[in-house]
Amino acid sequence: MSVFVIADLHLSLGTDKPMDIFRGWDGYEKRLEENWRKLITDNDTVVIPGDISWAMKLSDTFEDFRFINGLPGRKLFLKGNHDYWWDTRRKMEMYLKENGFDTIEIVFNSAYAAEGYAICGTRGWFYDAETDSDKKVLSREVGRLRTSLNEALKTGLEPVVFLHYPPVFGNQRCDDILNVLKEYEIKKCYYGHLHGINAARKAVTGDFEGIKFRLISSDYLKFMPELVR
Repeated sequence: MSVFVIADLHLSLGTDKPMDIFRGWDGYEKRLEENWRKLITDNDTVVIPGDISWAMKLSDTFEDFRFINGLPGRKLFLKGNHDYWWDTRRKMEMYLKENGFDTIEIVFNSAYAAEGYAICGTRGWFYDAETDSDKKVLSREVGRLRTSLNEALKTGLEPVVFLHYPPVFGNQRCDDILNVLKEYEIKKCYYGHLHGINAARKAVTGDFEGIKFRLISSDYLKFMPELVR
């Protein structure tokens, strides 16, 4: 039994939003499924930190969720900046139940135990938030991160944080998020959102101020889920 992670699936099986117009994304759904089935069993957990489906409404996620639900393992969803379908936790959980998507769970102001870890996190926000509206969103995300971390602590397990936005990128940093990670003495943090060679070059991977960061966007991982534990 293991924990894996991969972000930014950008599925559009029920909508017209092809990703193969971007370099490296040709045939990615097939590549993702083949890699997934090679690595992951029904006893494993896969964390997916955002940008899961291009659907605009929850009801339009059906084909994408059916694809994910049919893959081996338990899946834990977090919100990304392109997950416009994201709704209240109650509505999402009801939708999953009504459609029999019984391998998918939502991490939203919550945490889940998995193989000795407490899986927690939130979307995060821009490291360069300067406008009043951006600062308001960032403040809300910091609150959600704290709530998720507090839920993680209740499990008695080591919290591992999963974000969509990177809290540090090149020489830029989001201290509002970083300070929370340090306050809770987080040792591991995984994030997505960044795509392409140029962004990957600036991505912080490895130890940064006592926290081990790792970029796990799907194209960066070549559509191969990464082992967490």
